[in-house]
Amino acid sequence: MTHGGRGSTEDPNHILGHSYPFLIASAAAADHPEQAWRFVNRGVSGDSVHDLLDRWDEDALVLRPDVLSILIGTNDADAALAANPIDADGSAFAAAYRLLLERTRTALPAARLVLSEPFYLPTSPDPDLRAAWAAAVMLRAQLVRELAGEFGTGFVANQAAFDAAVLRAPAEHWIWDGIHPTYAGQRILADAWLTAICR
Repeated sequence: MTHGGRGSTEDPNHILGHSYPFLIASAAAADHPEQAWRFVNRGVSGDSVHDLLDRWDEDALVLRPDVLSILIGTNDADAALAANPIDADGSAFAAAYRLLLERTRTALPAARLVLSEPFYLPTSPDPDLRAAWAAAVMLRAQLVRELAGEFGTGFVANQAAFDAAVLRAPAEHWIWDGIHPTYAGQRILADAWLTAICR
């Protein structure tokens, strides 16, 4: 999930924002117009997994989606790197994420769940923090991978997609500050999702 500049109205050109959910929806809707799929983005910038859990009923379960895709963990990594670290070992992150998945399985047993891992490239402004950022994000990415296996969900390996991308162009081409993708990076995320889930 990502805010991606999404609008607050039903304007179809802005309601999904302008990041990877928009690209996924545009590709799927163009390739399969007969399905008349409806796509919804409920991402909120700055959210942690606990924020997601707090608003899950209203923003996810009440919609009763057939497919529910989750990308969370970067802001949790940020909290772990703060002056007063929160959840440095990721245990609270994993517990909250597991609870979210359990609630979803109970409420929507037929829904297809897709977990996307958080990702990082070493382009954040402070070079001295890049190793710590990478470790904090990769810890949460591993926890997401484990939860995907535990719950039998779809899994999108975003880090591998970006690692492959940097063989074609510098990291700054894909992610401008370590965690926020450029427009090119948004395409990497969308293609990784479509490849893992739809193709």
